[in-house]
Amino acid sequence: MPLKNNNKMKNISQQFNSGFEPFKALLIYRHTKEEEINQFQRNERETQIYVESYDIGINGKPVNAHPLSVKEMSALADLLQTSQDLKGGYLKSRALLPLNVLYVNQQGNGYAVWYSPPREVTLFFTGNLNIPSGRFKIPAMVWKANAEHVSVYAVKGKQRPAGNTALQHAPYLNIYNSGQVCMGTVNIAISKTECLEDFMSLWEQYFFNSQFSHSISGNHNTRTNTTDLWRTLAGTGRDFPQDELIKTGYTLKNIII
Repeated sequence: MPLKNNNKMKNISQQFNSGFEPFKALLIYRHTKEEEINQFQRNERETQIYVESYDIGINGKPVNAHPLSVKEMSALADLLQTSQDLKGGYLKSRALLPLNVLYVNQQGNGYAVWYSPPREVTLFFTGNLNIPSGRFKIPAMVWKANAEHVSVYAVKGKQRPAGNTALQHAPYLNIYNSGQVCMGTVNIAISKTECLEDFMSLWEQYFFNSQFSHSISGNHNTRTNTTDLWRTLAGTGRDFPQDELIKTGYTLKNIII
């Protein structure tokens, strides 16, 4: 799915090995001893910690062993605090949870599930499809995404979905039968620092600002040939025909668990 707009953000994770090099190593020593407090109390364990710092010299070898300095401790504390801030901020709402949010899991890779109502959007198609890009009315959608992948589904009607709501295949090109979107050459740059609102907005921008290029499901995401359907809807301003939607066999509850 090629990227349509030119405002690309870069993901530097692939450059990590060549762009970063080690410069510091820490060795943590632990000493535990038992101490009798008095005749009426049991022995008490006392653990002491000593941290030794090494600079990284030529060929990656640790050199210049020395006790961890105050300056180094301060830098380490700042780093650990930043890591904690990032962990707590990912997929966290800025204020009250947005009404379109259906589920959020901040554990591990973390993911969010949200709903978007029927609306009019701009869709882009590659030239070989012979479908004019432009404004189209689309059905309600359910989105499920982590920082790397997004899956989309359609929902009939205008009501906010509940756990037992049947999910329909998203009626688009570049969609696998499972609902996962093939983003093709789109450079996804969503970090683990994104708050929930920005996370959802970024995924919707990636999806709608890229070009639909081909069918993965054999044009079977709708009852009519999917490519032909969008060709007939182009420029008409018609509501998306609900009877074109096909059930996936999933309910909302199935994709949350």
